Amino acid sequence: MKNLSLSLLMLTVPLFTATSYSVNAQPLGLSGSSELQQINQGYSVAEAKREIAIELSRQYTQIAPVLQSNINQYSLTMDADQVFAQSKIDAQTLHQAEVKIRAAKGLSINTKSNTPSSGYRTSDIDNNLVQFRLADVSMLEAWQQGESPLFAFEPDGDDKQWVNIEAYDIDGNIHLLDVYQLPQRPVVVIALDKQSVIGEGLAVMRKTFAAGTGPSKAESLTLRHRQSKSLSTSSEDQAISTTVLKRISLQDDQEPWISGKAEIYAIVTGVNPSRDEPVLDIIEMPYLDYSDTQYYPNQIMIHWERYRWAAADLVLMEHDDGTNYKELASALLLAAEQILKAIPDPEVQGFAIIATITNGILAAMPDAWFTNDDDYVDVYYTLQEGETYTNHSGAGGNANAHFAPLTIQPR
Repeated sequence: MKNLSLSLLMLTVPLFTATSYSVNAQPLGLSGSSELQQINQGYSVAEAKREIAIELSRQYTQIAPVLQSNINQYSLTMDADQVFAQSKIDAQTLHQAEVKIRAAKGLSINTKSNTPSSGYRTSDIDNNLVQFRLADVSMLEAWQQGESPLFAFEPDGDDKQWVNIEAYDIDGNIHLLDVYQLPQRPVVVIALDKQSVIGEGLAVMRKTFAAGTGPSKAESLTLRHRQSKSLSTSSEDQAISTTVLKRISLQDDQEPWISGKAEIYAIVTGVNPSRDEPVLDIIEMPYLDYSDTQYYPNQIMIHWERYRWAAADLVLMEHDDGTNYKELASALLLAAEQILKAIPDPEVQGFAIIATITNGILAAMPDAWFTNDDDYVDVYYTLQEGETYTNHSGAGGNANAHFAPLTIQPR
């Protein structure tokens, strides 16, 4: 985590000379995939958050009592939909922005009714993603004593290239905050529920991987039959070989102050044991929130029956708001497939081919996928079945971990 000192860079500009986004947006009335595709084209998560920030600044007098009664030293966040509902304020702007965010991130929009004339209501979306978060606990006392906050959100683009953080005050003025220095004035951040977003996003990635790899339909049916037969006869007496993550820490979780705690996940890369196809597995790591902190998850990271040569690589990634998970998964899979197809005989190279696949994925990341998309954190090359790795640093020197073999015995 970056070291943060207390300072504030403010440039005050009249709201309506600095932005062309209209607060009084009309209902979207979305009822089909074509409308959602139109939203997804040229619309970013930051733009959706800007709309919410402007609306929050306008409605702050009514919203403040609800926020201040629910946000405290034990919980700095509150679900945005609950804030609007308890304040008895029309949440149309919030719900419209929610739909745009889902479209921009490649997440499903499960609606329970289509009512174009009224836009989306709370009941229309199964899982609301937007939260309001006080940026830091040090701001709590001044805010509770009546100092008005700023309303900020993560900008577009690579967070390493951010120049400032855009925020609004209750009078509609824009303030430009320093990216890495925590402001002295209270800041309410329009944020996403990262745990929910990453859960849904990784489910999209797994589905994309599953659809893009594997045998033909006929072969799949045969394989499934063989697998089910094998499971019914031998699963009870065969042990399962895995590698467990016993301990891990990060030096830098890649997060500016506005992004809050990190959400780390892993991509395990390897080759299918029975076909010349890449295997990409997604592992959630919801506990890995902060840098310079030791975590002891005892989490299974690799199931070795899924990988040829008893070797695999592990890439650590950190969730950021700009990711479209469907596009990311497709790009990952395409890069891995193209690299593997370019090698005439994978058996000649053996497990050295895995690093080639991983490097191809890493090389594609900055130019092909990243705006403020998920940050590369570190990579572990050539983790092997049955091996113990103590105080093992990733190739980038950012992660340090202890991996150990674990054989799960049959019942």
